[in-house]
Amino acid sequence: MDRIYFDNSATTELCSMAKEKMAQAIECYGNPSSQHTAGLDAEKLVREARMAVCRSLGIRNPKDGELVFTSGGSEADNLAIFGTVFAKSRRTANKILTTAGEHSAVENALRRLEEQGFEVVRISTEGGVLDAEQIKAEAKGVLLATFMMINNETGAIYDISSAFKTIKSASPEAVCHTDAVQGYMKRKFSVATLGADLVTVSAHKIHGPKGIGALWISPAILKSKKIVPWLLGGGQEFGIRSGTENTIGIAGFGGAATQCFETLDRDIESMTSLRDYIADRLPDEVEINLPRGERAPHILSLRLPSIKSETMLHFLSSKGICVSSGSACSSHSRAVSSALSAFGLDNNSADSTIRVSLNARNTQQEADAFLAALSEGVSSLVRIRK
Repeated sequence: MDRIYFDNSATTELCSMAKEKMAQAIECYGNPSSQHTAGLDAEKLVREARMAVCRSLGIRNPKDGELVFTSGGSEADNLAIFGTVFAKSRRTANKILTTAGEHSAVENALRRLEEQGFEVVRISTEGGVLDAEQIKAEAKGVLLATFMMINNETGAIYDISSAFKTIKSASPEAVCHTDAVQGYMKRKFSVATLGADLVTVSAHKIHGPKGIGALWISPAILKSKKIVPWLLGGGQEFGIRSGTENTIGIAGFGGAATQCFETLDRDIESMTSLRDYIADRLPDEVEINLPRGERAPHILSLRLPSIKSETMLHFLSSKGICVSSGSACSSHSRAVSSALSAFGLDNNSADSTIRVSLNARNTQQEADAFLAALSEGVSSLVRIRK
């Protein structure tokens, strides 16, 4: 049975250039920090990959420390958050702004800080839109603002540029971070246009390998030392993230960034077209959790008619169709999705929501097969008693 993979917000298949670069790196066994020829060969691969990721973020001449490789998006988020609050800037403010329904890598880090006395204010995201008035009301005395670019469950695109502008106007010393993992290579942006000081990206959402991510740090933050290392050791990655570099993963990240960047416009158009094709042909009883503002080209959040998402997920899986009932990072939890609750869904609606997430290689034929299976499931599966 051929597999139809509609869970690309969880992870993606490796692209050809990522595989090529990783195969090259496998044969290059030197430590990038070593000064002999084997080490220099590995360091060259890391340097090339860093430049490729920088180019994809609109950075032509990166300064040392401007792009730091990490073990993934979660570590990059933790570095951004803990690295900021434990820098000297903590002395001037104690308030952290974030969105209601952030990825667990951000939310759980902030809960830890709340336990240590930091004030965390969660901005409403009802309907998939940031509450601009709440941001304005809370913008003074901010140490850190961390807002995701695209919600990984609803596909809502948040106007982070306006939010950060408001915060910086009231709190000039505030550090602004965005988890751009779901937005990276799904919409066109450069770090210069975001208004962010720190930007998290990850390889395995863009057809690169798992276990590798990066944090972009603005030159101004580096110069003012408003971020300190969170993982300590031998001083790799310009002293900001210690640990021997994952040369194979880094090389794969560079390959994926290069390949995706070259086809970005075409890929966005392809995903948007297929997303709309599916949306226009859904069974009558299936509704879209539709953001009021902009939405991502690759995510559809679908609310089922009183059918548990887990029930539909297993039904579709039995037919070789992979979708999600929410974020893969929190699928082990039985709790109702905080992102869907923040969007405005009640517990029953959130528990009856599935996520379809596309890549540019998905086809209309796959969409038709999914729609047929979804219709069959809606007509045959047991429904929740209300």
